[in-house]
Amino acid sequence: MALGTSLFLIAAGAILRFAVADSAPGVDLSTIGVILMIVGVIGMLMSLFMMTLWNRDRRSGEIVEERRAVRRPDPYV
Repeated sequence: MALGTSLFLIAAGAILRFAVADSAPGVDLSTIGVILMIVGVIGMLMSLFMMTLWNRDRRSGEIVEERRAVRRPDPYV
């Protein structure tokens, strides 16, 4: 889940939890808002964790050793 999607879920959940006063029969919009906020926070934490792992892999300081390939004639030709 991308960071933008997580922020969208948190915003949509907060709107449903705190700003919507209507009710639908059989559906508790406040509970759905809380669930969306929780999923958004979990997604944000996972995204940030994956981004830090990806950056750590790119900056690991690996040394690339250059080697020359020597082409030898094929003895069977």
